[in-house]
Amino acid sequence: MVTILPRSEWAAFVVPSKQPHASAPPQPSLNPDWNPHAGVFIHHRGPAQDLAYDYDSHTECKRDIADVYDEHTGGNEFNGDIAYNFFICPHGDIFTGRGYERGEANYGAKISGTDLGRNSNFYSICALMRSNQTAGEAMLRSYRELIRHLREEAPRRTGTMILPHSFEFGTECPGNLSMYAQPGSTIDPAAPWTGLADIYVYAAQKWVNQTYANAAGYIRCPENGRTGWSTVYSLTQGLQVEHGITPTVQNFGQGTFNAVKARGTLPGLESNTNLVRLYNGALWCKGYWTSTDQSKWTFDSQGALARLYGDAGLEYTDDTIRLKMWPHICKAMMRMDQFQAVPGGDATIRSVQQFLNRRYVAGIGIPAMSLVPCDGYYSRDVQQGFMMGLQYELGIALASINGYFGPGTQAALKGRGSQPLFGNLRYLFRAACYFNSPVNGLAYLASDLGTDTQTSSHTDWLRAFQQFSQIPATLNNDYTTWAQLLVSSGDVDRPATGSDCITEITAARAQALKAAGYRIVGRYLDEHLPPTDPYYLGKALKPGEPQTILANGLRFFPLFQYNGTQLGNFTYQKGYEQGQIAHQKSIGYGIPAGVCIYFAVDYDALDVEIDSNVKPYFEGVRDGLRDLGSRYKFGVYGSRNVCTRVSRETGATWSLVSGMSWGYSGNLGFPLPANWSFNQIREYEIQPGFGLDHDVWRDNGDPGVTSLEVN
Repeated sequence: MVTILPRSEWAAFVVPSKQPHASAPPQPSLNPDWNPHAGVFIHHRGPAQDLAYDYDSHTECKRDIADVYDEHTGGNEFNGDIAYNFFICPHGDIFTGRGYERGEANYGAKISGTDLGRNSNFYSICALMRSNQTAGEAMLRSYRELIRHLREEAPRRTGTMILPHSFEFGTECPGNLSMYAQPGSTIDPAAPWTGLADIYVYAAQKWVNQTYANAAGYIRCPENGRTGWSTVYSLTQGLQVEHGITPTVQNFGQGTFNAVKARGTLPGLESNTNLVRLYNGALWCKGYWTSTDQSKWTFDSQGALARLYGDAGLEYTDDTIRLKMWPHICKAMMRMDQFQAVPGGDATIRSVQQFLNRRYVAGIGIPAMSLVPCDGYYSRDVQQGFMMGLQYELGIALASINGYFGPGTQAALKGRGSQPLFGNLRYLFRAACYFNSPVNGLAYLASDLGTDTQTSSHTDWLRAFQQFSQIPATLNNDYTTWAQLLVSSGDVDRPATGSDCITEITAARAQALKAAGYRIVGRYLDEHLPPTDPYYLGKALKPGEPQTILANGLRFFPLFQYNGTQLGNFTYQKGYEQGQIAHQKSIGYGIPAGVCIYFAVDYDALDVEIDSNVKPYFEGVRDGLRDLGSRYKFGVYGSRNVCTRVSRETGATWSLVSGMSWGYSGNLGFPLPANWSFNQIREYEIQPGFGLDHDVWRDNGDPGVTSLEVN
């Protein structure tokens, strides 16, 4: 329950003649109309120069409300009472003003496009703060709780709109609270609590939107005090305007890079005030304390830029490096890449990231390479930068370096990369080992990165990795080991005994699979589309097919996928229903109890999507199977990250890894899941019209279906 203090808390501080009225419950409004679908307007106490109290004590807060009351009751403007419905002080106390009566402070006519009057339909909530002050957590949490109360419990309830007093009205009110005065912010009880926003990011957002509103192609960023891609994209477009690029685009491409390079002016020597604002704003968005007056390049600005250079692994005090790397640093400033260590980041990975920048961007100057993040996390951008550094050390020409694991790189790894390693090439091999650590709980030691010695800890880890990945345990840097370290598919030409497909396995096809070395094949239990649908694949098991597979000396494992290719396909309810459908289909095919059914996540699901949809889906699968007696186990098909998280957090028994999708973010920087049973590494046609996925089947992994029950 929210605590709202009565008017008597502040009434003692009004002039004596008005105290009886001030202490009494607020009088009913002349216009009692109320629309429950409106919301709240957010206010503050006005300009900085009008500051009368510092709000250091509760007494000052109450005196300030009393001053408002005295002012508002001096005429007939507010129907003889205080205008605001409620006040919130910096200590988090909520005070009754006009209470649940019609709001009088939201001066103005109707909101355009609606039938909502600003005064007659909205509550007004005033913060005891001036325009030069900022809200703390106590005040923001009280705003959040009061708005929840007004939506759910108040005698006159309101809707979900949250608006600043300045909305469609010429006022700067509510000052720095404006970045919170919107749905979805931290004061909105329907949204997650996200804490304090940043007033300097907010200032940069307001300025860039105002300054470049009419620039060709410009897209406004939200004014919410929170860093994000939309904000740095808008700053990038401002940068393009100042460099004469039109129309602007939300991308720091080669044209923008070349323009910054051609200007050749470091921020400390920059005469264009708008560029200085953009640079300071970008540094605020990067999390560096820079100039609070963003139009000036100050000592704080210079210090922030020096720290960014250092965090990226670059030598700021070297005049040549400082100027040479400025276009790269400028690009990094206009992206969401992080260069400071972030929570959970690994210090050794960060040192490798800084090495990549120092040697291959600043030193070698690989044309295609940008600065990689230095946050301690292995990511897609780090993978690409790492591959470019590796290509250089393998002897690939600078102009041909592209960061892809293509034929040229593969050939170089089979040649120079498979010879004894020294220096930087040896360092990169061991860094790749570290990126893939731990394996079965065995961590790769950071101390092994900086030595050419073949330590026992290095060979022990390499043996564990090769055995876990089911590749030959050579204890060397052979091509197959390099490939397994670098891409989720690994060496796609290595032998494998597992497979999966959408094609019916006839007796002839079963014999072809067996002759090619396969011992198990994955097949789908059902298809969600009817045969009349143009996208129908006919991928489900056919009557008698399981018997045909087994009779020809193969095993099979069941797969289930109802269009699992996008976020909206995954909900708890769908998982529950599909788990039960999979159960019934398995019964129908005579699949015995204890078999694992693999449910598919057939796209590159990000962590936030795993949290919001994929995990609930698999919880539904689990519960659907449980409610039918837990006859079957469930497994997961997806990227390494999807498989690991779903297995760990929902209890999936086995993982079928989509390793051939090596470009998936969920396959970059993530080791094979501990419970992997199949690793899908290549797709090809084994016969004309008979497409097949080539899967490494793990020794002692999922045994699949070896016999059927008679129905």
